[in-house]
Amino acid sequence: MNLTTKPIVLALIASGLSSIAAVNIAHAEDAFMEALTGGKVSFSALGRYEGVSQDNALQDADAFTVRSSLGYETGTFKGFGAFLEFEDVRALGSEDFNSFENGRTAFSVVADPSGTEVNQGYLSYTGFDTKFRLGRQEITYRGAPFHRHIGNVLWRQNHQSFDAFSLSNTSFENTIISYAHIEKVNTIFGENSIAKPQTVDMSTELFNIQHTGLGIGKLEAYAYLIEDQDVISRSTQTFGARLSGAQALNADLKVIYTAEYASQDDYKEGTMAAQNYYLAELGGKYKGWLAKFSYEMQEGDGTDSFKTTLGTNHAFQGWADQFLTTPSQGLEDMYFTVVGKVMGVKLVGVYHDFETDQGGIDAGDEFDFLAVKSFNKHYSLALKYANYNAGDASLGKVDTEKLWLFGEVTF
Repeated sequence: MNLTTKPIVLALIASGLSSIAAVNIAHAEDAFMEALTGGKVSFSALGRYEGVSQDNALQDADAFTVRSSLGYETGTFKGFGAFLEFEDVRALGSEDFNSFENGRTAFSVVADPSGTEVNQGYLSYTGFDTKFRLGRQEITYRGAPFHRHIGNVLWRQNHQSFDAFSLSNTSFENTIISYAHIEKVNTIFGENSIAKPQTVDMSTELFNIQHTGLGIGKLEAYAYLIEDQDVISRSTQTFGARLSGAQALNADLKVIYTAEYASQDDYKEGTMAAQNYYLAELGGKYKGWLAKFSYEMQEGDGTDSFKTTLGTNHAFQGWADQFLTTPSQGLEDMYFTVVGKVMGVKLVGVYHDFETDQGGIDAGDEFDFLAVKSFNKHYSLALKYANYNAGDASLGKVDTEKLWLFGEVTF
């Protein structure tokens, strides 16, 4: 190569390299914009009537509320993504109910305060068989509505979410390893509550491992270290294990079973005495129908009792919500559940018999009923009813009836 052509060759090489770099940058910019703008929009609206009648001095509650949510999840760019969801709850009509926000304390409680807020807003990264999330998010470890210990309280119009860092790893076959660090709980009582905590500051660690490789069912182990920085004496640590499964006896009949145990004690500067939790279930599925008997015990000694402060507790111990917080004497719940379909309508019936752990005090009984009809995967209509009959007056409970009528659309 002579000296006169060498500069020309070098210039061509430099020009080619710069062109390649420009193309790569352009492609990266295009991929980023496609991920940012080519995501998925989600929308839901749930309108609900809730009526409450109690055998006390409170006036009957009639609540008409609407919850709307609008979310956007981006696509992924080099594993990174984001999700943002707004939530709005509105009361319609005269607000003849106590929402803990509207000051209507002469009426029975319907804990659906009005307000608009960011329900979720987080950055995510997927890589190394792991999903990471940082920001405001809903955290659950079991399918709805079985969020016994950790949940988003889907039943209430204002959902519970957490300001947290979380991850979920699937490196091991048939195994999900999950971890979360929670800084704040955004409660169901919203940003304008005047009688209940709007948020709870925390430094909480959640560990959950689930394995489905066993032939007898799913095995779950967990450790929940809850440090409540607002009321430090309520800090607890809970360690537990659960096995749930089903075995087919023939083409039509399947036996189902669950066994769970957990122990709970004080954590950091908490003050509770150790208490235990037990759950045992046995039932069967036959041609689309399910029937099961369940026994659940939350121990209590008259001062302290086993509690699930971050759980979705409405689904447990009766839909009348008389035991969202476990009595200090603990609670034993024996209940029978039937689930099936008639003409495309899902039917659920549950009967509960309650008794305290300490002293064996009659804590009442309850009958619950639900009918749900879904249409085209996007629409549903439902009727729900709960009738609680109070037991011994020393527990401070009263006869309570609740009725719900609601419809939902989701996209």
